[in-house]
Amino acid sequence: MLQPVSETALNDIVDAKPQYARVYETPTGFDLASNMAFTSGQPFDYYRTLRETAPVAWTPVPHAAGFWAITRYEDVKRIELDPDTFSSQLGGINMAYGPPGKRHVRLHGAALNTLICLDRPYHVPLRMQHRAFFTPDYIAELRKKVEVKVDQLLDVMEKKGPVVDMVPLFSEQLPLFTLCEMMGVDEKDRPKVIRWMHYLELAGHMFAESAQGRRISPLFLAKFLWNVRQMFRFGEKILQERRRNPREDLLTAIAQAKLDDEPLPQEFLDGAWLLIIFAGNDTTRNSLSGTMKLLTEFPEQKQRLLNDPSLIRQMVPEALRLVSPVIHMRRTLKQEAEIAGQKIAAGEKVIMYYGAANRDPSVFKDPDQFMIGRENANDHLAFGMGPHVCLGQRVAAMQLEVAYERILDRFPNVRWTGKTTQAPNNFVNAISSLEIDLGK
Repeated sequence: MLQPVSETALNDIVDAKPQYARVYETPTGFDLASNMAFTSGQPFDYYRTLRETAPVAWTPVPHAAGFWAITRYEDVKRIELDPDTFSSQLGGINMAYGPPGKRHVRLHGAALNTLICLDRPYHVPLRMQHRAFFTPDYIAELRKKVEVKVDQLLDVMEKKGPVVDMVPLFSEQLPLFTLCEMMGVDEKDRPKVIRWMHYLELAGHMFAESAQGRRISPLFLAKFLWNVRQMFRFGEKILQERRRNPREDLLTAIAQAKLDDEPLPQEFLDGAWLLIIFAGNDTTRNSLSGTMKLLTEFPEQKQRLLNDPSLIRQMVPEALRLVSPVIHMRRTLKQEAEIAGQKIAAGEKVIMYYGAANRDPSVFKDPDQFMIGRENANDHLAFGMGPHVCLGQRVAAMQLEVAYERILDRFPNVRWTGKTTQAPNNFVNAISSLEIDLGK
């Protein structure tokens, strides 16, 4: 039987230096390890500097082992396609997990004991047990519900407008609805999911601050711990109920899933629940908001959509390329490897920066331009690639397509006002507010 990943994953050696000499000097100007640094958005200028001068850049992490930052498209693609060398299971997908004595035990375990942190031979069989909820036929039926929900959300925005915050009124609500429809979560319980997601977004920043000896507000800490406890209690209860009384929903597929012909232990049910709450909501939310920014920054592209709404389907992959809602993913080397001339030792971490790879000019011409109809837009890495490519990518793309079909039809003059805030998170592009003017 598979041991919990949380029991076998490598722990960081604090302040560990790379085994091999650095080929590239890491440029200054931005701290990739800082959560607060990303409150101004992704550092695309710094990414460009890294691609051009230090494509494999050693980056220290306070109170943890450093990592190699990977920013070129072909290097990221190579890592994604070689899980036998670059492991998800050996160290998880997060940059760092904090010192063992300062971790939230259940949250730490759930972050590691999950599908996304498994390698062969466990990853593919478990993934296949969830595929019925990500087929084209299932998504086509789900789309009908999403269309109705989008219109309802736009009705609310119109009543509160013309100037509204898109995030709480729309970008949060649509993926929450879609995910809960897939999971079979009752209407009355759905607002809890958004609240839990907000606290999870802040978890990495909070634990990083604690590891560095900085004071955390006792009130915030109490609220955080209470919400995490409630989140896991709810997930445990609903998944156990699905084992006793299965339904035709995603939660039942998770609850009934098996590894080595044995039901998933509670550690992996916790991990599945955490992954759904965070990944299923957060990436689509930020893609919806980020696309509104793009349409405002590139008005000529927006006008093309207004002139020909059939182009919205082509817009979606290009928007995902530029927004890159997941900032990074980690892999840990099982064996020595060389990337762009840099030797990297077994046990060391590489961090793939999708926003950097998605703007690599060797792959995407004029990479900072929003070009609807770009021939190779579908080559973007916003959902990853290879065996760990995002299982829900079609669901996310469908929501973006439906959302902007309806938004631009009802509010052709909609625009971002320029006001936005970003949560302190170096893992996902966490847009926490986005003020828009509906234009009517």
